[in-house]
Amino acid sequence: MARPLRIEFAGALYHITSRGDRRDAIFLEDGDRELWLDGLGQVCKRFNWVVHAYCQMGNHYHLLAETPDSNLSAGMRQLNGVYTQRFNRIHRRVGHLFQGRYKAILVQKDAYLLELSRYIVLNPVCARMVRTARDWPWSNYRTYGRHQQSAGLAGDRLDTGRVRRARAGGADSVSAICRRGHQSAFPLGGTQESDLSGL
Repeated sequence: MARPLRIEFAGALYHITSRGDRRDAIFLEDGDRELWLDGLGQVCKRFNWVVHAYCQMGNHYHLLAETPDSNLSAGMRQLNGVYTQRFNRIHRRVGHLFQGRYKAILVQKDAYLLELSRYIVLNPVCARMVRTARDWPWSNYRTYGRHQQSAGLAGDRLDTGRVRRARAGGADSVSAICRRGHQSAFPLGGTQESDLSGL
């Protein structure tokens, strides 16, 4: 049976997750996280993506990306493929880094953009990895509420240099977001909390 085709169209907004093979770590050191961010920046430039939020966890990542040119599959092939090659070369490994296909859930921009952005950057808090979102340096949380130029976005495109510089610097009341993040009104539908926090 053939796998279903991705729904792609100009201006589509996706909540993308990709998990390590066998739920293994996809980032072994901070240099790996920087490498992934550089790759994401290259994808944004090459494929004209707009990144609204991202969060790197241990064995997976979350990405909220808009594709003005209807090219999700091509961009994800570049992001995960190039990162895997570089990761394997650096760590002297071979084979798959990611478990199967990435997940991409089409999101209604007007209804869920802010809520989903908050959920993504608060994922480490919900998973009890840190006390506040500000404590997690591997998301764009610290850039929220600032001018776009300091938010890692330059002309609506990810600027990884600005993201790195902004990591030095607001906590939110997150318990409600963690609780409601997986209720039926959430853009992920009936997904259970363990389905995402345990990715």
